[in-house]
Amino acid sequence: CCAAPQVAYDMGDYYHSIAWLEEAVGLFRLSYGSWNPEDRSSLEDALDHLAFSYFMAGNISHALSLSREFLHYDPSNQRVARNVVKYEKLLEMGTASGGAGGGCHGHPSHHHPLSHTLLGPLSPQLAPEHLPHLSCSYETNGSPYLLLQPAKKEMIRIQPYVALYHDFISDAEAETIKGLAGPWLQRSVVASGEKQQKAEYRISKSAWLKDTADPVVRALEQRIAAVTGLDLRPPYAEYLQVVNYGLGGHYEPHFDHATSRKSPLYRMKSGNRIATVMIYVRVSNSNPWAPAWFWGAKPQFSHPLSAPQNAALFWWNLRRNGDGDGDTLHAGCPVLAGDKWVANKWIHEHGQEFRRPCSVDPQD
Repeated sequence: CCAAPQVAYDMGDYYHSIAWLEEAVGLFRLSYGSWNPEDRSSLEDALDHLAFSYFMAGNISHALSLSREFLHYDPSNQRVARNVVKYEKLLEMGTASGGAGGGCHGHPSHHHPLSHTLLGPLSPQLAPEHLPHLSCSYETNGSPYLLLQPAKKEMIRIQPYVALYHDFISDAEAETIKGLAGPWLQRSVVASGEKQQKAEYRISKSAWLKDTADPVVRALEQRIAAVTGLDLRPPYAEYLQVVNYGLGGHYEPHFDHATSRKSPLYRMKSGNRIATVMIYVRVSNSNPWAPAWFWGAKPQFSHPLSAPQNAALFWWNLRRNGDGDGDTLHAGCPVLAGDKWVANKWIHEHGQEFRRPCSVDPQD
């Protein structure tokens, strides 16, 4: 189980190494108490590499947590103990910086346990307690639809704006969505120039559901309109796309909005995709806390997201001036066990002029 993450790790591909190592660590944890001696060594090794991968991805707090877990199994490891001290100091300072001559962080390696230090600086990283803008709330968004049952909103990121709505759909609604889409699933395609075609970087099956397909789909569209405040009437939004990721299914880093005026997205004659709502219809995995998605235009700025079932993510693809937001690059992590179902609602910019107006600053 360690070959794939080791290859990604050795190549500096921390985006993929985290996904694989999370799964490996989860499997080792499940076998707690029944290890062979070599299993214990493998868990420690996986924790060590995973902590460093999260550090390189800019998630210092999680790197600290994993390093502390490592010390629970091997309290005498001085290198990891020094890493813990460094992580704590970085979080206190609110920065994540390193350097070739910059300190105690040992790079985990099978062959050189005390090998090289960090090669360059990372982006500033504030500890969670220093992020007052990230909050949870009950939201009505000025909609009568949400007065009796407000949406459970959690802010995930400020730039780009990403909100997570917990308990967005019920188990029964999720099963209905899957049942409606099942007979129509076909290999997913991507926009390529002026055409749409299959691609190896998107492995999944998908189907499209109109709001007339079932009262559940219609109710879901009303709920999306309520929490976003956007106009979903045709042609201002696309049909609900239901996607199934089986074993090995994934979607490599991509944008939801079109990056070329020749894209087939413009055939709707309603502009580019201004926003995305992605609903976690089903998440079945041996490690449910493994990241399902990654955010960030650059790997070292990426943000791993776990997959709470029945929740929904909402984000803006376009800036207020209509330009695509380069920070909305995101990816679907490989499914290593079980499967994953999501439903996407892509909303276009036409029809939203008075719902999300332009800013007085043309650079906004």
